[in-house]
Amino acid sequence: MNICIVAGARPNFIKVAPILRAIDKAKSQHEDLASTLVYTGLSSDPTLEQSLFDDLQMRRPDVYLGVDCVSLNELTGRVMGEFEKYLETHPTDVVIVVDDLASTMAAAIVTKKQGICLAHLVAGTRSFDIKMPKEINRLVIDGLSDFLFTAGEGASHIVSREGVQISQVYMVGNILLDSLRFNYPRFVRPAIAGELGLTDGDYLVFTLNRKALMADKANLRQMLKALLESAGEKPIIAPLRGLARKAVGEQLATINASLSSFHLVSPLSYLEFGYLTAHARGIITDSGNVAEEATFNGVPCITLNSYTEHIETVRQGTNVLVGEDADRLREAVADMVAGQWKKSSIPDRWDGRSAERIVQTLLAQDMSTSHS
Repeated sequence: MNICIVAGARPNFIKVAPILRAIDKAKSQHEDLASTLVYTGLSSDPTLEQSLFDDLQMRRPDVYLGVDCVSLNELTGRVMGEFEKYLETHPTDVVIVVDDLASTMAAAIVTKKQGICLAHLVAGTRSFDIKMPKEINRLVIDGLSDFLFTAGEGASHIVSREGVQISQVYMVGNILLDSLRFNYPRFVRPAIAGELGLTDGDYLVFTLNRKALMADKANLRQMLKALLESAGEKPIIAPLRGLARKAVGEQLATINASLSSFHLVSPLSYLEFGYLTAHARGIITDSGNVAEEATFNGVPCITLNSYTEHIETVRQGTNVLVGEDADRLREAVADMVAGQWKKSSIPDRWDGRSAERIVQTLLAQDMSTSHS
């Protein structure tokens, strides 16, 4: 069986690494398997530093489609064209696509047009906001997929309600936790923690990714101000990249407050960032992945959004949603600093065996009869 795994952005690789490990394990047990890792972007993509692949103990992509553009529609069209050329020259039994990017949707559409079996990793995540481009991508990918690999019961129920046959839905668990469990013993305390004199369990971590949050500069300023005021003397560590680093830096420069506790630091490696978040007093983020890892680690987490695609992090986990509301953020950070947080537990199937379930599911199928 030839499995092609498509990744469209840096965070995808954290979910891909366990699948490659599970495929290698199955091959060592004499299963007839081959895998190709395709990246839709450039081989020179600066976010794909070699340390990421070293940290995850995985190989670099085998194929780069070389698509790099800002317009989502143009990106979709170009990825479709390049991936079609790839599939026409490389025999493939199943394509696994990850998450909900425009490039993921493009690869999914081409896969089905070529009559090849399609599997969607982290299927059934929904914001229920059709104005979000990613929501459209999710609906399209799930609608086309032969195998819908979900992280939890909530996601499984969603795709079933939308008319997907229950025989196509597999609750494999949260694959992000496969990577976290595998790498946890290898986490590295970042040098910056020593330089800043941080004490484990006594600092906050701040991350930012969403362009909508960065675009509303006045509100971003209010939220940063609320964060600083409620954190008091607790150090806030913000390992930000690119646009987020620029946006936050600009707003901090306009705030007339003591900034001695806010540390805008260089991006960290996967293993360093994992250590930093696992040992924090609390995390303020707009990333679903970071919130999931916080729930596993039992670390209080505030999400700067009014919804989460991973509702189990709120219902069972350590996550609290404050939207883009500075007052709610101020209250939540005050509770976090005071050590007043809700009790949490780890959701079902966050056991580090999701990739194993995915590979076993694919091996159990006859791909020639799975094409819809």
